[in-house]
Amino acid sequence: MAPTPVADFSLTATPTTITLSAGGSGQTVSLTATAINGFTGSVSVAISGLPTGVTASPSTVTLSPGVAQTITLTAASTAVAGASTATFTGTSGTSSHTATVALTVTVPAPADFSLSLAPTSLSLTAGGAGGSISITANATNGFTGMVAVAITGLPSGVTASPATLSLTPGAAQNTTLTAATTAAAGTATVTFTGTSGSLSHAATLALTIQGAAMTNAPDVTTYHYDNARDGLNAAETILTLSNVNSTQFGKIGFDTVDGVVDAQPLYVANVAVNGTLRNVLYIATEHDSVYAFDADTGTQLWKTSVLASGETTATNGCGQISPEIGITSTPVIDRKQGQNGELFAVAMSQDGSGAYHQRLHALDLTTGGEITGSPTEVSATYPGTGDNTQNGNVVFDPAQYAERAALLLLNGNIYLTWTSHCDTRPYTGWVMQYSETSLQQVQVLNLTPNGNGGSIWMSGDGPAADSSGNIYFLDANGTFDLGFDSNGFPTKGDFGNGMLKLNLSSTGTLEVYDFFQTYNTDSESASDYDLGSGGEILLPDMTDAGGTTHQLIVGAGKDTHIYIGDRNNLGKFNSKTSDNTNLYQDVNGALSGGVFSTPAYFNGVLYYGAIKDALKALPFTNAKLATTASSQSATIFAYPGATPSISADGTKNGIVWALESSLTAPAVLHAYDATNLENELYNSDQAAGGRDGFGNGNKYVTPMIVNGKVYVGTATGVAVFGLLPQ
Repeated sequence: MAPTPVADFSLTATPTTITLSAGGSGQTVSLTATAINGFTGSVSVAISGLPTGVTASPSTVTLSPGVAQTITLTAASTAVAGASTATFTGTSGTSSHTATVALTVTVPAPADFSLSLAPTSLSLTAGGAGGSISITANATNGFTGMVAVAITGLPSGVTASPATLSLTPGAAQNTTLTAATTAAAGTATVTFTGTSGSLSHAATLALTIQGAAMTNAPDVTTYHYDNARDGLNAAETILTLSNVNSTQFGKIGFDTVDGVVDAQPLYVANVAVNGTLRNVLYIATEHDSVYAFDADTGTQLWKTSVLASGETTATNGCGQISPEIGITSTPVIDRKQGQNGELFAVAMSQDGSGAYHQRLHALDLTTGGEITGSPTEVSATYPGTGDNTQNGNVVFDPAQYAERAALLLLNGNIYLTWTSHCDTRPYTGWVMQYSETSLQQVQVLNLTPNGNGGSIWMSGDGPAADSSGNIYFLDANGTFDLGFDSNGFPTKGDFGNGMLKLNLSSTGTLEVYDFFQTYNTDSESASDYDLGSGGEILLPDMTDAGGTTHQLIVGAGKDTHIYIGDRNNLGKFNSKTSDNTNLYQDVNGALSGGVFSTPAYFNGVLYYGAIKDALKALPFTNAKLATTASSQSATIFAYPGATPSISADGTKNGIVWALESSLTAPAVLHAYDATNLENELYNSDQAAGGRDGFGNGNKYVTPMIVNGKVYVGTATGVAVFGLLPQ
């Protein structure tokens, strides 16, 4: 008889292969015990072989044959990626069977981000406009955090705005990189680093800095271009003999201001204003204001009133400076002084009680703000018994003076020279030295301490200076002592109506080093026929026929003579004969009228514009001035004559600019060929329809030419001339 079959079971697991994701959802395995030969028992199932981090739920099951049960396998976030075999062992009494599942654990990539830039390279120009960079945090694997971005690697002078950012994934933000004018040309790698918790990623930008676009033009920081006061800009490359004509050249703008412009405008190239390089025109007005205009666009950059609270400009009291007195003299600029360069100006005002004030101001070139310590109230005393003496000193009374002559900057000091207010006594001749750093008074000299007069105005010209620190000017009618010491100097120290040379003594005292007086100086002073109505210029070294080199000064006044002095021996006073043989050269008859102007010099030729006279070219030969003009203009210039200025490119393209200027008639700008004044290139009356008209003029105004433009002060602003759009 055959043996009875043994009751048993088999175990199956479905599926036989599963994949778990660490930290993800579980996967179910279905277990079934299948009866064999009438098996009816219960089967207990245990699980083994699960890798670390993988769990089963439930961890054990009891099966009835034919009835499936499920177990869920789950991989914790800490589970390690890999493959393993999970064994399910079913036991019932002495019977035991297994089923296996091939188990794979995968670890998903963590939530993260990447950082991207657009563009990835950028070129900036120092002093130019900024460039924008777009930064984006890109989410991966479900990243939702915020990303803080920092910027490193910016070269000196380059800034980012904003300097830090906080990004939401997928939302771009911008930052602007800007290179200041001081930024050096070169390349750099700028790194943008994004951080979120422990995550950090970076993106880089290839940055190129190009040097600032610089204007190749000279600065005009003082009256008549330089301390020689020669009226020459020899670095003018735009205006030429061929393009200065009414077809190609004319009025191209007008900078309107709040008062009369008696001071010559000044010009500084490549000034960093609000991070941008600009060529700047500075204008001072008789309303006690200083303006800065973009010289290329005509845009007003800033305006500063130097009036103190509760004060007004000074009442004029006469027609000399009208209708108000504020800033009359041409300021002076030192672009190396202070943080941004400084402009120095003297302003006159009156307070609520009617008291007059004279103050020296220092303004920042880029903002117009007063420098710390500015302004300084001008006051002075000097030993003497002359006009307005108190307790053995002559006293400077601000009501009696005006600063007409241009300021002089020399060796860190500002020199002020004073004319009388309306020629009303009491007044004397004052020269004051102030430190440009502290604005404190350093030295004072009075030229007529025991007399009167001797003021300095020179129709707006400023004192000149040579490389040795000597100062030269012409003073007006006033006391000149006819008693002399052993060195030929007046014993009472009165030097009215002369050509003077100043310097500092060995003890640092400002004093007269040399002088020239006409033989008839006292009678000329008595007749108000002063030498000081005109301005001086210093000539370049000249060699005479014998090979001797001369350093010369030129000046003229109301008596029509042109006085040329040897700066190493001005000649003092001729007490022996009634002539000026003590002077290097006295040219009489070359001019037909008195001089209320300053000459100009170019290529061996002196240019003079006396009143009721033509503009005349007077050449030098062997260090001597011709007594007749080599050429002259067809135009006769009425009072106050003309102070010419000259533009040239080295020694070529010389153009002489002169202004017919009157308070009561339309002004006319003239341009002449410097080699022949009979060849008028242009005047502002030539164009049809009054195209180039610019209103009435002022007294003592000189054109200023720089970088292809001509600037002319008027009663309401500055007219701008240049090449017309073609």
